Amino acid sequence: MTVEAFRALHHDRAPEDPLVLPGPWDAASARVFAEAGFPALATPSAGVSASLGYADGQTPADEMFAAVARIVRVVDVPVSADVEDGYGLPPKELVARILDTGAVGCNLEDSGPGKRLKDPRRHADWLAEVRAEAGDRLFVNARVDSFIRGASDPADAIVRARLYLAAGADCVYPIGARPEGLVALRAEITAPINAAPYPGPPSISELGRLGATRITFGPALHDHSTASLRALAQTLRTARFSPAGD
Repeated sequence: MTVEAFRALHHDRAPEDPLVLPGPWDAASARVFAEAGFPALATPSAGVSASLGYADGQTPADEMFAAVARIVRVVDVPVSADVEDGYGLPPKELVARILDTGAVGCNLEDSGPGKRLKDPRRHADWLAEVRAEAGDRLFVNARVDSFIRGASDPADAIVRARLYLAAGADCVYPIGARPEGLVALRAEITAPINAAPYPGPPSISELGRLGATRITFGPALHDHSTASLRALAQTLRTARFSPAGD
């Protein structure tokens, strides 16, 4: 699927039917999600980092790009790559490296070193450079970190979202937005909005009705898989499980 087709998946959706993009952390998990019938995937940097043995935000850029390339290689559906804040790479190099992985989209956050929010106008200028280098070859999802950096009032997130969309982003991702924050953003912008579900309500369909265009999961799917594997490991440790064929 081309970037144009991936971009089209974000438009003309029924409110109760947001685009669900599971987050593979390696080639094996990517195959599982693709075989389940999902039309596209979106890698989570935290999940990929954990699979490589790093804490979130500590994976070297070379290893992250290589991991994304392995994921893209084994599936026939488009993949969007979470590349954090761009690893300090100039826009031209960043775009080239994303495209080299085969990904058709990217997630770019507005937190910098020390997990502090970047100046929104400077970040918007940087996003505009990324868009200029990428042209139409990448779907750019601009993560807005206001809510996870302590801003309970959605006003800051709205300002940032507008600036990033004006700079050429295709979608904005107000990570950590609660239902009321999501509603506030939807009232102010018409572009696609990415949301992530919390444990429990609201459901994915309800997030769509609240204004989300697409749903991603961050490291949640990797964490769920790890918890299941940990339980299996404990079962093996206590000799309560016999693998098939033994």
